[in-house]
Amino acid sequence: MENVLERMERIDAKKRIADFMVKEQMPYSFKVKYARIRAEEFVRECDARGLNYHVSVGGLDSITLFLFLKSIHIDAPGISVSSLEDVSIQRVHRQLGIERLKPAVHHVDPDGKVHYWSKPQIIQEFGFPVLSKEIAAKIELLQSPSEKNATVRHAIITGETGEYGGFQTDSRMRLSARWLWKFGGYENENEGTHYQIAPFKVSSKCCYYLKEKPCDDWAREHNSVPFLGLMASEGGRRAKSLRVNGCNYFGATTIRSAPFAIFNRQDILQLALELNVPVPEIYGTIERKPDGTLYTTKAQRTGCNMCGFGIHMEKRPNRFDLLRERSPKEWEYWMFNCVTDPDTGEKYGWSRVLDYIGVDWREQPEQLTLDDLLKGELC
Repeated sequence: MENVLERMERIDAKKRIADFMVKEQMPYSFKVKYARIRAEEFVRECDARGLNYHVSVGGLDSITLFLFLKSIHIDAPGISVSSLEDVSIQRVHRQLGIERLKPAVHHVDPDGKVHYWSKPQIIQEFGFPVLSKEIAAKIELLQSPSEKNATVRHAIITGETGEYGGFQTDSRMRLSARWLWKFGGYENENEGTHYQIAPFKVSSKCCYYLKEKPCDDWAREHNSVPFLGLMASEGGRRAKSLRVNGCNYFGATTIRSAPFAIFNRQDILQLALELNVPVPEIYGTIERKPDGTLYTTKAQRTGCNMCGFGIHMEKRPNRFDLLRERSPKEWEYWMFNCVTDPDTGEKYGWSRVLDYIGVDWREQPEQLTLDDLLKGELC
């Protein structure tokens, strides 16, 4: 069986990545033309294969993609599990006629009533979505040991891979030292280490049950493949995949188009302005700094409500702070009451997770001004 390193060599992955990164440095005007070429190319190939196509819509990036495709006369329907998004994003989805999907089915009761997965159910059963999807999946494996995943668990702790990984000794499978210390303790006995064990479960399954499966099921029912608003500049595991496979990918089990793959944040915001995209309130407005840099006045990025992916890299006010401002009762539920310890019955929530990974969530004291200090001296 061909291992990962052999496959990368066969497809000349290094050259593909280098060529792609050159395109990422091209001017904005080039990128927009390139996105149009790739999108039209994808449509022609889908037509030739008898496939339909749609846009998977979430936040500002994919809303911009949806309207960009309309602007170049590609009439792709938009779909979304909108209930996962901020209410202001949901309003824009309704305005644009995005088809609203439900999360995956949890169970059907004896009366025939369908019950769908909810965020609290997934966190309770599988764990918190925190740090990143890739890191969460690794921690989840460490917390769920079996004979089948023993080799992978060893690679997560040491970086040493088996045959499929090309017998590497320092692979990217290894968790960073920071997160190994916090989450590697499940393998202490096997690896002779002394790492910590987290007081909560971690999982990447939230995305699957709440978003990916419903969209995949819809796609199968409609013989359709997606346009996605992904950009390699966002980093993470999707960056390498986009740079290796390009904007359009027709694989054995996966077909998708990411016309904005070579874009960066500035490109997306510029295109949103040019297309007069309705910007959901959670982002504020798109403004320009004195040096010409575009930014959104509120949230820079959004995801599903109460997703912890990337929270450790956010400046304050972070997504949890903004939720406290918008809805104190909802914030209190998620921070302290969304999970029940199966052994003790104790209620807890994101506050425990954030404390453990070193993310401050407590109310920040107001900053004293010079006038305040002077008043204090006079008193």
